[in-house]
Amino acid sequence: MTTTQENLNRLLNELKDTKVKLVAVSKYHPVEMLREAYDAGQRIFGESHVQEMDAKHDVMPKDIEWHFIGHLQTNKVKYIAPYVAMIHAVDTLKLLKEIDKQAEKASRTVDCLLQVHVAKEETKFGFLPDELRTMLDEEDWKSLHHVRIRGLMCMATNTDNQEQIHEEFKTVKQLYEELKVRHFCHEDSFTELSMGMSEDYKIAIEEGSTMIRVGSLIFGARNY
Repeated sequence: MTTTQENLNRLLNELKDTKVKLVAVSKYHPVEMLREAYDAGQRIFGESHVQEMDAKHDVMPKDIEWHFIGHLQTNKVKYIAPYVAMIHAVDTLKLLKEIDKQAEKASRTVDCLLQVHVAKEETKFGFLPDELRTMLDEEDWKSLHHVRIRGLMCMATNTDNQEQIHEEFKTVKQLYEELKVRHFCHEDSFTELSMGMSEDYKIAIEEGSTMIRVGSLIFGARNY
């Protein structure tokens, strides 16, 4: 059986000729496994439950970048605002405003990605492309000074149809390019496309992903 470090090193070796960042998705995995990955050089970890991320943040080294990658409720933002490096799944203007409010209280600016819903699954969250265009056109977000919109995030449909996955990632990449020109052409920080997980990260990279969220290929099956 391969170890966490061996799995991580194999993946990092795959990524070494790209500029793609690896978010090691550590939810439901014990701190011991995170320490193995940390000792192998991994510094970006992704969690999707506030309580679990808080507990791990308290005991893990302080140079870790914690990325919140799950669906975030507004009433939970205050717990992670003091330390979270990036929130991937901002799916409403209301949530963006709450992150801004809590980041201001913590005297920080929090990096955020806007989640786009392109998957053919009702269970996925995110802005539909036209909803996102409308939200950005209305420009309420420009009054928020403690969040920095860094790019977009999406999840593809859970399907074996690789052509469909290619099309979904391509759609988000095109939307990213469009929004960069329309709203962020003067922003050096609008640079990230968080696309791709263990099953589809290779397709995501082909379609322009700058950040992949991989868990089971590093840590093995989750123990729920």
